[in-house]
Amino acid sequence: MQRNTFSGDLILGRRLWEGAEFVLNGQVIRGFGLSGTRGVAGFPNGEAFRIGSEVPAGFIPRAYLRQTIGLSTDTVPPDGDQQRFNRPLPRERITITAGKFSVLDIFDDNRYAHDPRTQFLNWAFVAGAAFDFANDAKGFTNGVAAEWENGSWGARLGGFQVARRVNSLSLDPQPGRGWQVLAQLDRFYELGGRPGAVRLLGGLSRTRSQTYDALLTGDIEATNENPRGGYRIKQMLVLNMEQELTNSLGAFARLSWNDGRSQQWMYTQMDWAVSAGVSLQGAAWARALDVVGLAGNIGGLSLGQRRFLEAGGLGFIIGDGRLNYRPETVAELYYDARLAPGFNMAANLQFIANPGHNADRGPVAVMGLRLRAAF
Repeated sequence: MQRNTFSGDLILGRRLWEGAEFVLNGQVIRGFGLSGTRGVAGFPNGEAFRIGSEVPAGFIPRAYLRQTIGLSTDTVPPDGDQQRFNRPLPRERITITAGKFSVLDIFDDNRYAHDPRTQFLNWAFVAGAAFDFANDAKGFTNGVAAEWENGSWGARLGGFQVARRVNSLSLDPQPGRGWQVLAQLDRFYELGGRPGAVRLLGGLSRTRSQTYDALLTGDIEATNENPRGGYRIKQMLVLNMEQELTNSLGAFARLSWNDGRSQQWMYTQMDWAVSAGVSLQGAAWARALDVVGLAGNIGGLSLGQRRFLEAGGLGFIIGDGRLNYRPETVAELYYDARLAPGFNMAANLQFIANPGHNADRGPVAVMGLRLRAAF
């Protein structure tokens, strides 16, 4: 089986007044993930949306206003974000972002595992896999976020719309009732003269989901939303770490968890997950701009979700009518080669044991090839 995806972005920005930027991102996408982007919780292609198309389709994933307020006169180099103007930033600053964007543009960042276009492809390494990040079926939402950072500490707070139905393209039209609130504390430090960071992210989601107990005692196939229109709150946590080990080698780890009482609604289907890996630049073989990465993730389900799937229930990404439960394990290896300025090619190999948390399925090997051009 093989599938391919294409995505192309045009990012436009306009400075409005001191510290203010308006950013508009147009995107064209085409293609589907393997098996209709279903069958494995740690899905192997972070560029595959759950809603694909046979022909190129355009949409606007980001349109937002960002205000940066400097609190210090000393500056730091630009952070390399393609959605920012390339200029120094105040070391201590407050940044306010409002509009349409991805929650992952701001939260759960990691130097070595966050961007499926340049780093690991698997969803389990893009972000904390057990955290049900607010997004529509293409990965974006509406909201507002405020950030403070001074080079040693950072704090981020945000509020966002959630999906109207499980895995839906539309967002809940009642943001006063359906919402997600996120709070993150960052600590930046040096260990032996090498930079590192620890981030603790907590979140609350309020969606039209049902508890697994209610699904088991009611209509197990009515999984789109609470038939009585009620809302349920889900609690979530991520501990995210990164550490530079040498000039070329870095390591990362994430631990993520949610309370597991109600349906996963937007990201993927894990109730706990542990991931770790390393990233090595190619200076040792005279290819300093090449990168090789190796990582592993193990993730599992709460007792309630296990019982639901064992009884024949189906989630939006996993479930096949029966379940012989085992935690799902993913290992990923990639080599990203710089071909020319702005052009990269990456070879990718993933091994997935117990896909969909089911010991009766797999193991599965997935090979991938990624081409990227950026200007």
